[in-house]
Amino acid sequence: MRAWASEAALILTLLAFGGAGSAQTSDLVSTSALRVCADPANDPMSMKDGSGYENKLADLIGEKLGLPVQYTWYPMATGFVRNTLKVKKCDVIIGYAQGHELVLNTNHYLTSTYVLIVAKDGPLADVDSLSDPRLKGLRIGVIAGSPPSTHMARNGLIGKAKAYNLFVDRRHESPTHDMMDDLETGEIDAAILWGPIGGPMVKQGHPNFAVIPLVKETLPPKLYYRITMGVRQGEKVWQRKLNSLIRRHQDEINAILAEAGVPLVTDLGDAVLDISQ
Repeated sequence: MRAWASEAALILTLLAFGGAGSAQTSDLVSTSALRVCADPANDPMSMKDGSGYENKLADLIGEKLGLPVQYTWYPMATGFVRNTLKVKKCDVIIGYAQGHELVLNTNHYLTSTYVLIVAKDGPLADVDSLSDPRLKGLRIGVIAGSPPSTHMARNGLIGKAKAYNLFVDRRHESPTHDMMDDLETGEIDAAILWGPIGGPMVKQGHPNFAVIPLVKETLPPKLYYRITMGVRQGEKVWQRKLNSLIRRHQDEINAILAEAGVPLVTDLGDAVLDISQ
């Protein structure tokens, strides 16, 4: 868990498998540019026009390294890592969920969780758990196959749920934008999104809605994930360099995340952190 990270990227991270390599950093990592693997249409994370908050994180890392940022663009879907990082077209994925072998993870720079999005002044504004009886009988939007679906089923919320596609090419289809549009029009009563997507979307264009981190869900599957940067397997020197940058510049990273509206939670996902400036 974009990172992460988009919901599709997060699910891919949880499901995909990859093997370790033995490449040496000195052979593969560019010394003339920070070469970033990114989705060109993964709003609000990465965008080809540079407006995503992961673009701003890349700019920060490039600045600290004294290197210009260069992108290899590829849709964040099946084959993303294989067709970018693994074939050495780029050297880092800015947002990647911790815990799988498809990439070598750096230390995490954020922990976030899925969020419930509801009308700020509506009757659901203080709901903070999917077991709240006020959600019964409502039409709730959710990304199909994402972890909150299991919690919704457990609480009897799936029957009237509206599912949105998970694996899409976001250059042509945007389920998260569709979900927020449906929430605005009343097609759905509430929405559940990965926090680093839902938080910024509300801040950017939906000020009448509240973002409620789901930190009270204790049964599996977990709804919080630690997001790292991903590099090629075996590139321990490069990993350590990025770990050092993350550690020394965490406050600046947090400022970018706060400005974007990304909700942060504790490493155990059980409380919300205040990173407002």
